[in-house]
Amino acid sequence: MMIWKRSLKLAAVAVLAASLAACGSSSQGSGSKTAEDGSVKLRIMWWGSQDRHEATLKVLEKYTELHPNVTFEPEYSGMDGYLDKLSTQAAAKNAPDIIQLDPGWISDWSARGQLADLSSGIDLSKVGDKVLTAGKYEGKQYAVPLGSVAYGMIYDKAALDKLGAAPPQNGWTWEDFFALARSLKGKLPEGQYFTKDYAGDYFAYSAYQYAKGKGQVVTDEGVFNVDRDTFLEWTRTFAELRSEGLVPPADLNASDKEFDPGMDLMVSGKILFRLAFSNNFGAWDSLKKDAYALVTMPRAEEAGGWLKPSMFFGVSASSAHTEEAKKFIDWFINDPDIAKTLGTTRGLPVNSEVAAGLEANMSDTEKVGMELLRATEKDGQIFSTGAKGWTSFIDKDWPLVRDELSFGQTTPEEAYEKLQSAAKEYEK
Repeated sequence: MMIWKRSLKLAAVAVLAASLAACGSSSQGSGSKTAEDGSVKLRIMWWGSQDRHEATLKVLEKYTELHPNVTFEPEYSGMDGYLDKLSTQAAAKNAPDIIQLDPGWISDWSARGQLADLSSGIDLSKVGDKVLTAGKYEGKQYAVPLGSVAYGMIYDKAALDKLGAAPPQNGWTWEDFFALARSLKGKLPEGQYFTKDYAGDYFAYSAYQYAKGKGQVVTDEGVFNVDRDTFLEWTRTFAELRSEGLVPPADLNASDKEFDPGMDLMVSGKILFRLAFSNNFGAWDSLKKDAYALVTMPRAEEAGGWLKPSMFFGVSASSAHTEEAKKFIDWFINDPDIAKTLGTTRGLPVNSEVAAGLEANMSDTEKVGMELLRATEKDGQIFSTGAKGWTSFIDKDWPLVRDELSFGQTTPEEAYEKLQSAAKEYEK
C-alpha cells in the first residue's frame, strides 16, 4: 500500500544491464519457460531503491551458479506504477512467477486466488509468528515475509545544524515536531521548507492517529475508523503551516519523487524532514553522504511509529514452476551467505539466526537503521496488514483527497466527508 517512489541512478544503467544478462534476462512480458533439457527460467518482479536492485541482481546470479538449470528474468522498478502493472499482469494470468508484495495487498490477492499456497515447501521455522501471520489468509501461508522494518523520520542534520536548531531525539512528540517547524519560520532560506505537506498523506496521518491513541485508520475487521476530531486537528495544522510557508507549495509538493537525485525534495535541499523506513537509510546516504540522520516517529499518548514486515515474496497462482519458485524463496530467506549481499535492503532478515549473524557485521549506515528499529521496538505500534478490499481506498481514494487539500481545492471538513463517503463502498 505504501506509495513509495523509486528511481534508478543513471550512472548505474550499464552495470545493471550487464547484471541482467548474467541473470538470463530476456524481454519483459514473456512467460516462464521450461526447456527440453529441464532448464527453467523464472520471472521475478520487485520494486525498490538502487541498492536493492543491485543486491538482488547479484543474488539471482549466485543462485544460477548454484543451480545452473535455473535462470531469471528480472522485472524491477520504483514503487510508482508497480501495483498497477502487476495487477494488469495478474488479471491476464501473466504475472511473474515470484512477485514482491506489500503487506497491505496480501488479503486481496489471496482472496482473489492470485497467489499459490506456500504453507509447505519453505522452511519458516526461524521466522517469528508476528511477521508470518501477516502473510496468511484463512489459515494458509500465501506470502513469505522478507524483512522487518520500523517507520520513523529522516532529517537533514547538516541543514538543521546550519540553522542553529537542536536535532530531535528519539521519543520526541508531535508537539515538539510542530514547535520545531514554527521555530524556523523566517529563518529558512528562500525555496527551503520544513517538511512535505502531509495534510492528506495516509501514512503520515495514520502515525498521528496512532499517537493520539485512536487506533487504526481502517480496522482489521474492515471498519472505517478515521477519528474526525483528530483528522481535522491534523489537516488544520498543516493548513497553517502551508499559509506560513513552512511546507512546499502544492505543485512542488506533488513533484517529489523519493530517492530521485533531482526530484527528491530532501535530497535537493528543499525540505528538512520526511517520513522514512529504517532499511532505506543507506539509499539516502548514498545520494548525500553523511548529511542525514533518523529519528523515531513523533509520539503523543502512544507511540506514532510502527514495526512491520517490510515486504513479501509470493508465487503467482498461474506459475508453471511453483516448486522451483518455493526452492528459491526458501534459499533467499534462510541462506546466511546471501544475506551478506542483500544486507538490510529489505529490512532486518526475518530468519532470526541470519539476522543475528548479519547484525554483528553491519556497516555504519546499516547500524543507523538498526538504531531506529530497536528504538521503535520498545513500544511501537504493530502495523495492520489491512482488511480485505481496502487497497483501492488507500492507494486511490485517499490520494485524491491529499492532492485536493494541498492545492486548496477542499476544506478539512469536506475532505473528511469525502473519505467517509468513499469508505462506505468498502464496508459493504
